[in-house]
Amino acid sequence: MSFDPGSGNIAVNDPLRDEIAAAVDAVRDTTPLAQSLTNFVTINFVANAQLAVGGTAAMHYSGEEAGALDSAGASKATYINMGTLLAEFRDEYPAAARDAVERRLPWVLDPVGAGAGKLRGDILRAFRETPPTIIRCNASEAIALAGIWGLDGADSKSRAGVEAHDEIEAAIPAAHALARFIGGVVSVSGAVDLVTDGERDFRLPGGSVWMTKITGAGCSLGGVTATYACVARPLVAALAAALHYNRAADAAERVAEGPGSFQTAFLDALWNTTADEIAQSPIYA
Repeated sequence: MSFDPGSGNIAVNDPLRDEIAAAVDAVRDTTPLAQSLTNFVTINFVANAQLAVGGTAAMHYSGEEAGALDSAGASKATYINMGTLLAEFRDEYPAAARDAVERRLPWVLDPVGAGAGKLRGDILRAFRETPPTIIRCNASEAIALAGIWGLDGADSKSRAGVEAHDEIEAAIPAAHALARFIGGVVSVSGAVDLVTDGERDFRLPGGSVWMTKITGAGCSLGGVTATYACVARPLVAALAAALHYNRAADAAERVAEGPGSFQTAFLDALWNTTADEIAQSPIYA
């Protein structure tokens, strides 16, 4: 399939686009809190991105604190990122996921580096018992996580790691298997993003190559996906977040002179891009 810069093959008046626009407006109107247990390297960028789209950020590493925020009604979603791990996270991260599931709150998993290391593998295996609502990953991570969970679509020869080595097409069977297993949505980032609920695939062209030149682009997308999960059903949340990112990256690239100015321009564009601009971005199904 070829992807042109138009509106895609989803009609401009499709109700799905209305849902996406409504999600953008809802985040900006209600400033929902999605708490994040994210990695040390990108924590600042994740928080700033959540704020820039209109949400509220709370960053920590404690399952107990996650439960406290949930029980107080403060947090409406949880984001767990596997980028940098300490031994105590073996218990803390699964506890945070378990609390979200028990309280029927959405939670988003970014399985950074899936397949690399015993600690990471042990924590990811534990998540199989309390599956996330949305998985945000790259192609290699989707394939590796499907293997860790013993699902179809895994490829034992797939390279694990932080960057996207495998092409999106190679990850489609794994993404489908993961989405069906969790009963939710998988969002796979790449040159053309894939968002799937296991039955229907959506391709989202756009974005900027500069996203690969700043640390935390994918991690912060996971945090923003959790922000949208506070106000919208999983499919709409994943689509709104990815489209918002692509549109903001396009805008930032036009004015940036390098990675540093791109990051600043990107945060500004997250703030300034309108709901209609996001909802009318190219979507292919």
